[in-house]
Amino acid sequence: MRTLVLHIYKIFLIPHIILYKLSKNKSDIDKDIERWSVAKGMQGNKISLLLNFLADSSDFRTIFYFRNRGIATKILNLYCRREKYFIIDITTKLGGGILTGHPYSTILNADAIGENFYVNHLVTVGEVEGKRPTIGNNVSIYTGAIVIGDITIGNNCIIGAGSVVTKSIPDDCTVVGNPARILKSKNKVQNKNV
Repeated sequence: MRTLVLHIYKIFLIPHIILYKLSKNKSDIDKDIERWSVAKGMQGNKISLLLNFLADSSDFRTIFYFRNRGIATKILNLYCRREKYFIIDITTKLGGGILTGHPYSTILNADAIGENFYVNHLVTVGEVEGKRPTIGNNVSIYTGAIVIGDITIGNNCIIGAGSVVTKSIPDDCTVVGNPARILKSKNKVQNKNV
């Protein structure tokens, strides 16, 4: 029965296809679709996958609407709702390939977030005194982590669950704790408070 309802619902998503085809951020949306399809083990053409993710995931819709801000998305949001507890600040530069793990109560308020970003629920990426983080490519931030202030998170970093990061992190590090400390690094710097 659920499958039948989803197929009927997809008819109402046709305006989203038009928005996708006309989007100035189509290449980033393509990267999002590709990353989600790999994570969910789904195959198909981009339009079919797009419809599946839009129909079945309010957090994917939030990302899609973020990439296509305007009056059209406000109208589409009336019947195809975004996740209201997943907030991406409109001034954040967000690279393609973002993947979420049920980002309930997650706020992304950064200067820039690179490609292939993963974020989980209860995460805050935010500002301190008007200054916001810059996050590199291939970064994962897990449940309940806080990343705030005028800091840089390097490429290929993992921010562990519950970590509080208030200082910059170099490339290729895993950080944990409150305050965050480097647990593992390709550069052999370990247990260094950051």
